[in-house]
Formats: sequence, C-alpha cells, structure tokens
Amino acid sequence: MPFEVVPFKANPDGAPPPPVKRFHIHALAERAHLEIRFPRVEGYTQAVRNRVSVDWRSIPAVLIKPDQIPPEVQVKGLNLNNRGRPSLLGPGREDQVSLNERRSQLRVQELVFDVARTLTRDFIQQRGCEVPAPVLFPQMAAIVDRYVRSEVAVQPPGDLRDLHFAPYYGWLVEVLLESIRPDAANGEAPEIPRLEMSRGPGSTREVDFWTTRDVREVHKSHVNCVVADTRKWEQQAAYFIDTHPAVRAFVKNAGLGFAVPYLHNGQMHDYQPDFILRLETAGERYLILETKGHDPLAEVKQAAAQRWCAAVNAQAGYGHWEFRLARQAGDVRTILDAARPGV
Repeated sequence: MPFEVVPFKANPDGAPPPPVKRFHIHALAERAHLEIRFPRVEGYTQAVRNRVSVDWRSIPAVLIKPDQIPPEVQVKGLNLNNRGRPSLLGPGREDQVSLNERRSQLRVQELVFDVARTLTRDFIQQRGCEVPAPVLFPQMAAIVDRYVRSEVAVQPPGDLRDLHFAPYYGWLVEVLLESIRPDAANGEAPEIPRLEMSRGPGSTREVDFWTTRDVREVHKSHVNCVVADTRKWEQQAAYFIDTHPAVRAFVKNAGLGFAVPYLHNGQMHDYQPDFILRLETAGERYLILETKGHDPLAEVKQAAAQRWCAAVNAQAGYGHWEFRLARQAGDVRTILDAARPGV
C-alpha cells in the first residue's frame, strides 16, 4: 500500500518539550471569613396594579447607523431571453434603490402606537399585570414616545423612521421590555428576582478548577488566585482592589458561575461581570465591578446589571448590591475611593 512520509522538525537536543504549567484555582479553608455569596437569578417577577415607570438615567440608547440598513443601493436586474431564462448578455439596467420612498409612507406616531400596543399585550399576558388595557396603553404610549424622541440617536443619512425596520424595531421593543418596571415610587410593589429552584445561592467556596492562564496571588479573596483574561487590564484592577482599604473581600468571576440575564436579538444571554466586592462597611454591602473597554453591548449589559441589583435589593436577604463600570484602569481606584464609608 503506498504511503507518504510526512517530514517534521526534530528537537536538536533530543529533549521533550517542557510541560504546560497549570494552576489550581480553589477556595482556601483558612479564608472562609472572606466567603462571598450571591443569589442565582434567572428572571424577574412583576405585579403591576396601576402604574408603570422607567428609570431614564440607566436605559440604553438605540443608535441608527447607515451600516445596519443602507439608505441607498445599486441593483441590476437579469436579462431574460424569449424562453424566460437568463440571457448570455449579462445583467440588465443598473437602478438606484432608496429608502426615501418607503420612509415617506411611514410616521413616527404610527410606530409609537404600534410598539405601545405590543408592550401592553406583553405585560397583560405574561407579567402578572392587573391594569386594564385602556389604562395601561396610554402609559406605554407616553413612554415609547419619550424614548423615541429623546433616547434614539441617528447618524446621517439614517432617519428616525428607520425604527420601523429590522433590526431597529426589535431592539426598540427589547430595550423597553427590559426597562419598564412597576412604579414603586407611587405605591406599586417593586420588581423582585426569580431565583433558580434547582440550585441554592452561589458561593466562592464552590470555586475549584485548573487553568493554564496567567494568575496572580491575592490576599483579600476566599479564592487563592485571580485568573487574568487580559494582559494588564485585570491584573491592575485586581491589585487596586486587593490593596484598597474600602474592600473587605473580593472574587474574580472565573469558575464562580455568577451571571446576569439579559435579552438581546430575541434571545436570553448571560452577562458575567468581572469582579464581586464586599465593601468594608457596617452592613452587608456588595459592589459588582466591570472592567470594560469597547463593547457594543456595554449599555445593554449595564442596564441589565442595574436591574439585577435593584431586584435583589428589593427582595432583601442578600445585602445591598450596586454596579459600577470602569472603562480605564484608573477608574477602579476612583470607584473604590467613592465607596469608602463616609464618602
């Protein structure tokens, strides 16, 4: 039977390659006092009786960009012969196709009513809403109208009426579905988390895995080392956290299983922030810290984390939680300075 000899480069020293170094990441029994526990949230429960509201300070924006839906394209049709088959002469005449004709038939107010109707139907059917549709719809319409006119950014030659088209329409509905809450300021019961039934709360004591990534030993963590996902960013953040007087304990979210649910493009996803910190305060206070550079979904994830914190705080039993986003290494120290008691 014929065969081929595959050449390879032999090691001139005759020695085998060095083994890959692996690190055991695990919780240390002697640091049990630094344990951090967290609820496993898989969704949220609402019970709207009269009014809904939106936290306009944290709602993510929708950006209309020409690269999502080109406002103009050039097309060529096929030349067909007398038998109805493509001709050998090639494509036909070149035409300029624009969205302007379709846009001229659309109205922003039509979009507002359509989205408000969709939101009203969703809340009544799926969210335990007791408000009659004639009472809920005007509230939804007012929220949609304000969002469309003040929270949607348009890059020319885009147009606000492009919200009628995919993917913008879907994003608009998703953002509002995830942002509308019972109006707790006017007597409504606040939104609370729906916890996993199959598992109890998560804990740093469950961390136990091996890795070949770079690690850094730390002192204020129940877990022996921090696993770095970046070359410098997270190492610097871990150093600031581990040495800052405002921090009692912390953990890197690696092998921990801490996740925040969020909706995007019609599917649920898990957002995994970088760190959980327990602050050096009299009460049980936690800080979820994300060290993030460029991320097109940064606002969506930030809003999801703030929703998670608000719901967990409303239920009580797990301390008080906050979320902070650090876009530069120096922001970590600034955030921790502001978290010190009395600041």
